[in-house]
Amino acid sequence: MKNNKAIRYIGLLVLGVLLGWILFGGSSEDDSGHDHKEVAETNEMWTCSMHPQIMQPEPGDCPICGMDLIPAEAGSDGLLADQFRLTENAMALANIQTTVVGTGNFEGNEIKLSGKIAENEEANAVQVSYFSGRIERLNVSFTGEEVRQGQLLATIYSPELYAAQQELITAASLKESQPALYKAVRNKLKLWKLSESQINQIEATGKVKENFPVYATVSGTVTEKLVEQGDYVKQGEPMLKIANLSTVWANFDVYENQIDLFKKGQEVTVTTNAYPNKEFKGKIDFIDPVLDTQTRTLTLRVVLNNKDDIFKPGMFVSAKIDGVIPKSDETLTIPASAVLWTGERSVVYLKIDPQQPVFEMREVKLGKQMGNEYQVIEGLFAGNEIVTNGTFTVDAAAQLQGKKSMMNKEGAVTVTGHEGHSGMQTNASIPTGEQITFNERRSVSDTFKGQLKAILDDYINLKDALVIENTKNTTVAAKRFIDDLNKVDMTLLTDEKTHNLWMALDSELKEGARAISNASDIKTQRMHFKDFSSHLIKAVQLFGVNEKVYVEYCPMADNNKGAYWLSKEEKVINPYFGDAMLTCGEVIQIIE
Repeated sequence: MKNNKAIRYIGLLVLGVLLGWILFGGSSEDDSGHDHKEVAETNEMWTCSMHPQIMQPEPGDCPICGMDLIPAEAGSDGLLADQFRLTENAMALANIQTTVVGTGNFEGNEIKLSGKIAENEEANAVQVSYFSGRIERLNVSFTGEEVRQGQLLATIYSPELYAAQQELITAASLKESQPALYKAVRNKLKLWKLSESQINQIEATGKVKENFPVYATVSGTVTEKLVEQGDYVKQGEPMLKIANLSTVWANFDVYENQIDLFKKGQEVTVTTNAYPNKEFKGKIDFIDPVLDTQTRTLTLRVVLNNKDDIFKPGMFVSAKIDGVIPKSDETLTIPASAVLWTGERSVVYLKIDPQQPVFEMREVKLGKQMGNEYQVIEGLFAGNEIVTNGTFTVDAAAQLQGKKSMMNKEGAVTVTGHEGHSGMQTNASIPTGEQITFNERRSVSDTFKGQLKAILDDYINLKDALVIENTKNTTVAAKRFIDDLNKVDMTLLTDEKTHNLWMALDSELKEGARAISNASDIKTQRMHFKDFSSHLIKAVQLFGVNEKVYVEYCPMADNNKGAYWLSKEEKVINPYFGDAMLTCGEVIQIIE
């Protein structure tokens, strides 16, 4: 019995110790672990993948863009020095899309050109006066009037012709005895374009006519009146310029690296915004053998049938030329939207992990541009996944994170605070933008910067017109932008790489401004304004305008795809929404 009791007591003791250890020892350890956990959570910082200057001690939303914050150390875990990560929310908000690179996938294997309609100079004529005299009556009232061959254009009183008629009447009475004289007088009148019937009538009646008619020698449209009724004209002096518009020229600018793609006789499809649902066929008739040294382009001419008077001189047109490069199974191509240029380099952003939003800048060597596709000579392989939409946004994220980017091939980006803010910011003090110093700012003269500033001023006027939804003023500003852009003196760019970079931007800016000016509604104008702005932002970043300019961004523009614009003031006034969302957006960069 005693042994049984001892065993029972020992069992109870062991059970009590075990329960105590579970209840109190485990609790102590848990508390200790909980303390460590609290310390760990207290020490962990959270940041935004799109705005790495944001640092907060706890998870939540980015106070700038509203994206989910991520652990600060998680953004670079397992990544190489030039790689960076975006969150899924950032990808969705900026509508960043990627495409797997394939081969031989040109969209239609075509090249697009922009041009303008001009008069067919081969069909133009100048109506002159074949004798001196005073214009008694001018039958052409205005420029643009249609005339037909043989139509009476003017009546002229000519003292010389009056005297010559008297000579004919006298010579006619002596033609038997002095046939040579008679023949010479008749020939003189023929040189003044008098017909045989007119000369015979003068000879038969013996009467001198005071006023003589001038008839049209060609049919066409009067493009310029050079005289007025009552003017005195000399023999051979031009009176009217007449253009036959039954055929017209479509003149297109071709860059020197595209010259070898074209030849005479090639079929061209021409379109114009005036008739958006129609296509017109023509053939290359002439390729200018002389290159324009300022624009580095030459003129390619297409003759178009204009019997229905569809094309007007000065009208903008576009051309598509198919099959200029044979398709090949080995031709690697990428969308043009994937490429960013610096003048010296062409870069794309590679998504290095199919399962993770991790990116890296990759330099590429490009070949010919075919419509919306570029040939890739070096830098990519079939199967690579690259950013094809939102490339500019990804590049901005790379710049802000100090990674290699379009303008910073070494990854050396200096980011400073804005308007009194400095260093890393917390929720209590958030900068509205960053001042970024680029390593590859092109060196240009102050004169060139001044010309660039003029087109920036036109852009600001255009932007302000979009804010108040004034379609007419937007169109006027776009046309003024084109006029000032044409005044930019490209001979000031003596460096070839800088010149080529500007030429690429110049072409895109003209195309964007034309699209805006040709649009008839504010929605379409705003749609074209997005790409137009991105190209001007590049220009101002690369060349500078000796003035502080703000790059502003609205993530909700373009159906939540996001869009940028330039402003001369820090205050956000949104051109994509106007009064509906006037202050939507933020300053993301200051260009000094």
